[in-house]
Amino acid sequence: MDTSSPAAPSAAARLRPWLERIAAARRWDWVPICPLGEVHRARIERHLLALGERDRYLRFGYPASDERIRQHVARLDFTQHELFGIFDRRLRLVALAHLAHADPQRRMCEFAVSVLPGTRGRGYGRRLFAHAVRHCRNRRVDQLFIHALTENTAMLRIARGAGARLQHEGGESEAWLQLPPDDVGSHVSELLDTRASLLDYLLKRQGRQIGWTLRLLAELKGRLGQRRGIASH
Repeated sequence: MDTSSPAAPSAAARLRPWLERIAAARRWDWVPICPLGEVHRARIERHLLALGERDRYLRFGYPASDERIRQHVARLDFTQHELFGIFDRRLRLVALAHLAHADPQRRMCEFAVSVLPGTRGRGYGRRLFAHAVRHCRNRRVDQLFIHALTENTAMLRIARGAGARLQHEGGESEAWLQLPPDDVGSHVSELLDTRASLLDYLLKRQGRQIGWTLRLLAELKGRLGQRRGIASH
């Protein structure tokens, strides 16, 4: 009779259910979300400047002028603030999420989001919020909160759908979400999604560079053809 205890499952066996779940989700419902840094500062500024007066009011809580937006972007400290974005095929930043650490211990983060008008209705705000939740969990953040105008119903709806506790005071609201602890799945899924998103961004950038080169060559060919035509007369 074998009295030995059964062998513990291997690391690959433990990860397989998570990998299968991530792969299934990615096949049907995946949007690349890229971490943003110093090299994206100009794109962040262009995104925020593209917001209309109403959208700026909802995003910042006041009708931010172009100059105030430029000052806001210039002050961004990427060691204290974490930003994520969704790019379209032309590498235009169409959706932007901003995470700011609210305490020295980095146990609490504030979330803000903006989506360009032409790309709304695709769930980008919800996806960025879910991404921020997972990112915070993996960094031992306990709470995620949103400070928004009460009339910003889209943002508050996302928070309520995630189970956040809402508080209203006058024309302003706060949403507080207690985050669960991280686990193997949250770390693996974030790693895979980030790598895939960066690859997607690289391919889009290379595609634009190839397209630009081909257009330049076509233009040069056309000019050479015109010169040859002139020289033959």
